[in-house]
Amino acid sequence: MRTGSEPTTARSALRMRFWLSVWGVVWTVAGTAAFAIAGHPGWALVCGLLWLLVTVDLVVVLRHIRQGPHYQPGPDVPPYQPPESRP
Repeated sequence: MRTGSEPTTARSALRMRFWLSVWGVVWTVAGTAAFAIAGHPGWALVCGLLWLLVTVDLVVVLRHIRQGPHYQPGPDVPPYQPPESRP
């Protein structure tokens, strides 16, 4: 809900999330390989599942980045009034 107090220059942290996801992919791939080579299949599975989770997050972030900016109401648009709650 828009309250009217949002900063006009607010930006999403998608680029930071992208690089954190890339960093996560690098470490989970390395962890999966290291644990598999060391003979710890349980830890390799955990790292593999984290790898999958980080990769899904990376895909979502890339999708949002490729969508581009969306319409945001400007300062000339009054804030929305919150719906009145019924007792």
